Amino acid sequence: MANSMSTINVNVPAKVKEEANNLFNNLGLNMSTAINLFLKKSLAERGIPFEVKEESPKPSKALLKALKEGEKIEKEIASGKRIPFNSPNELFASLDED
Repeated sequence: MANSMSTINVNVPAKVKEEANNLFNNLGLNMSTAINLFLKKSLAERGIPFEVKEESPKPSKALLKALKEGEKIEKEIASGKRIPFNSPNELFASLDED
């Protein structure tokens, strides 16, 4: 039986297509061959042949402020301007003092 072919239509941003074509041409491949390589590798690995992750969200202003405060406290402890707490009880006692 002859190897039957099937067509896939994929929408991609024009810039991505152009850059990918340039890359594949430099590798001696065309788009069809490159996509076939991806599909065959996916089948061989039984999954996407690279790690797929969700984009990390930007840290909130509150988190950035807390991180900056933590760095300040670390510097104060390292310089001896602040004594670290040795237990939660010491921390809670200092909060009661304020």
